[in-house]
Order: sequence, then C-alpha cells, then structure tokens
Amino acid sequence: MAQTFETEGTLKLLYDVQTFASGFAKREFVVEVPDGKYPQMLKFECVKDKISMLDGIRIGDPVKVAFDIRGSEYKERFYVNLNAWKITKGNGGGGESRIEREPTSSSFDSQFDNEPDSSDDIPF
Repeated sequence: MAQTFETEGTLKLLYDVQTFASGFAKREFVVEVPDGKYPQMLKFECVKDKISMLDGIRIGDPVKVAFDIRGSEYKERFYVNLNAWKITKGNGGGGESRIEREPTSSSFDSQFDNEPDSSDDIPF
C-alpha cells in the first residue's frame, strides 16, 4: 500500500484538463507551500474521476491536499508524480502573491521521448 501525505498551501496555478487518445485524462495544479524564506511550489495531478475535486476551487484559495507519490520508468527515464486524491479548501498558508494561469501546450506523449532535451536540465 502506498504511503500517503498531506500538505496545506495556496493554489498558485491550475492547468486545463488534458485528455489523451487512450481516454486517460488528468489535470495538474500547483500549490505554494510556505517553507521559511523560500516557499515551495509543488505540482500535483488529479486523474480520471478525481479531476472534479478541483471544481469550485479558485487560484488564490487556501487548500489542503492529501496525496501519494507515484513513480514510473519509460525508456530508461524516470518520472515522479504527486497524485492528489483529496482536495479541500483549508486554512492554507501564504498571503497575496502574483498568480498566473499556465498554458497547456505540452503533451503527455512528448514527455516520453528518448532524446535528451536541454529544457530538462535542472538549474541547481
């Protein structure tokens, strides 16, 4: 059984629903979690019927997210996802900050190529 976690913060970004040819659907979102001087930006995803949990939640709302960590490998590349299975409006942290909506130009299939991409470089 997967270990579960919970965190609270402020909804920072809310991506559009992505639906794939296989019928699989997901929606990603980012929560800003206070962490001393440098808040953390955590990207979560909801899949299938869990996507509706984001209905009625707006950017800037405090949220509490219950999630588990999922890992996979494809063509010798490894992926980690924070899989949200419960989202509630909460007392979340954070004050006012600039909120932006991110475009959904990336495709799920483009994540799984075997060619190195310089945009995958981590800056630290």
